[in-house]
Parts: sequence; C-alpha cells; structure tokens
Amino acid sequence: MTAHVFSSTPSDLFSPVQLGALVLKNRIVMSPLTRSRAGSLGVPGQLNADYYAQRASAGLIITEATNISAQARGYAYTPGIYNEAQVAGWRQVTDAVHAQGGLIVCQLWHVGRISHPSLQPGGELPVAPSAIQPKAQAFTENGLQPIPTPHALSIDEIKSVLADYHHATQSARAAGFDGVEIHAANGYLIEQFLKDKTNQRTDMYGGSIENRCRFLLEVVDTVIRAWDAAHVGVRLSPLSTFNDISDSNSQALFCYAVEQLNRFELAYLEVVEGETGGARQLENGFDLQMLRRLFKGMYIANNGYDQRMAVEALQHHRADLVSFGRPFIANPDLVKRFQIDAPLQSLDPSTLYGGDGRGYTDYPAIR
Repeated sequence: MTAHVFSSTPSDLFSPVQLGALVLKNRIVMSPLTRSRAGSLGVPGQLNADYYAQRASAGLIITEATNISAQARGYAYTPGIYNEAQVAGWRQVTDAVHAQGGLIVCQLWHVGRISHPSLQPGGELPVAPSAIQPKAQAFTENGLQPIPTPHALSIDEIKSVLADYHHATQSARAAGFDGVEIHAANGYLIEQFLKDKTNQRTDMYGGSIENRCRFLLEVVDTVIRAWDAAHVGVRLSPLSTFNDISDSNSQALFCYAVEQLNRFELAYLEVVEGETGGARQLENGFDLQMLRRLFKGMYIANNGYDQRMAVEALQHHRADLVSFGRPFIANPDLVKRFQIDAPLQSLDPSTLYGGDGRGYTDYPAIR
C-alpha cells in the first residue's frame, strides 16, 4: 500500500459533466493503457470485458490503443477494431461496461514506423511519413526486436490509411462504443506526420507546419464523417519524445494544430502534459496552458496526476477533466478510493504486458 491520497470534500472531480454527446457521472477518466491481452488475432474476450467492467465507475473509460488495420499493428497481442471477430469481441466489453453504468470510447491507433515486419501483413516494412529509422525496439511475439527503416507512404497509400480510419470508426460504432478517441500522440503515425524529426517530406504533407498538420486534420475529418464530432476526441503529446520523436518548434506546431481542431467542435482534447509516462517538466519556454486557452472545447489533462493535483487543476481551470492511467491498473475502484480517502494499491510491473488475469483482473476492490 502507498500513502494516503489527498482528501477533499466532494469537489468538481466528482461532479457530472457534459462531454460532447455524453453525460459523464464524474470527471475522472481512465486513460488508455496498453496491456497486450487480446491474443495474436487482436480479438478481445471475456477477460478484457471483466477488466473494463471492474473500472466502470470512471466517468469515462478510454480503451487501450486499438489497431485500425492489420498494417496499424506494432505490438504483439494488442486488439484491433477492423474485422467482424474484433467487433464481436469488443461488443462483449462495451456490454459489460454499460451493464455497470459506465461509458467507454475506443482509442483508434496506427503505430506507423513503430513496428516490425513480423507484425505486418506479408512481412512488409512498417510505414511512416518518411523513411527514417527510429532508435527503438518492437515488442513482437518473439520478444523485443530492432525496428527497421520504414517505407515512406505515397499519397495514394495515405488515402488508404484514411479509409482505414473511416472503417475502424464504423466498426467502433457497431461494437457499441460511446465514441472514439484519435490517438495522435506518443510518437505514432499521426505524430510522425506532425513533428519535423520524423517528417521530412517535400509534398503537401511535409515542410510547413500547415502541411505537417494536414494528415491529422484529414484523419479527424474522415472520422467525424463516419460518426459525428460530438462522439470524437483527440489525444496529443506536444512535449513527449517517446519513440524517438521531437520537433524544432513545438509551441508553434501545437498552437496551430489546436486552433485548427477547433473548427470540428470535437467532444474533447486530451493532452499528455510532459513526457509520456514520465516527467512533467516542460521544455523551456513552452506554454502548455496556451493550448488549454486556445481549445474551445473540453480539455482532459493527463500524465502523472494524483488526486490533489487533479483537484487543483480543476479549481484553477487548468482542466475540465483529468485522466488517470497507472492508478487504475491496481485500483479498479479508483473513484471510490478517491471519495473515501482510501490508500491506493501498488501495481505489479511484471504483469503489465501480456499474460492472463494475474495483475489484470485480480486487484481487489474495497469491500
């Protein structure tokens, strides 16, 4: 057990909130958490349904990152949302969450270059905006393997990926989700287009900030045409270097991106504040709250929050909701623990990725 978390009288953290088309019972969001328990075919099952249902007291659950196509896959045993078996598997999950009074959205994912031929259809190279090899390894069914230099997408291939986003969104609707989140963070495909370390194209998708944002905005457009903006959110990580990525002018890039996202009237924007899964320190001169001020919709703050920080963020209007990741792994009843000032359980890092119910569905709730 860890030390007690901050105790407060019922605050905005526990109050209902309108998020696009959804009415949430509280402002505590379960952030996406890759757990690699969907088998080699990426089909969720009863184990996954049990896991998410246990955490349905969150105002909103954002699923683990979910592959929009076979090409989008970059980690072994991660789920997909592009074929009938996967849709049926996810329907088990959404039904279980709804039966517990919860809401759940599907995070749409394309890893881009962060993959390996053994994870790709026909053993092909991973794809990316530019043929730049990352300093990273891929988690395959045969363990960690070096990532090769990716194949740079052609214009026609980009159109095909956009079609995959459209299809995956339709599949998420068919699976009973309450919405989707576009994963544009953490060094994966959309962010590879955004940041200039990974995008060295000279066509309409490269060079200027406007061109590098084009793919993100086209993804958003195709997703909302498959559903509607009130059921769609976007996740960004402006300062993260995760998966060997960076930009020479992050402030200008992300201010422009957020201003352009406003025209869609999205349900929300979720922002990873600082280094993904790491330090919250901001790069010199970066004004994170400028993104909060620029975005005209609901803002979900993420990364390293505890209850005290979350309450303060809401009280000072730095966020409308807060998403919690690792605390939800070992504390399926995190909302209740916050409400009654109960100690938080510590997670077992050896069971984070892959395996069975151990370290997944066996963390006890308070009785």
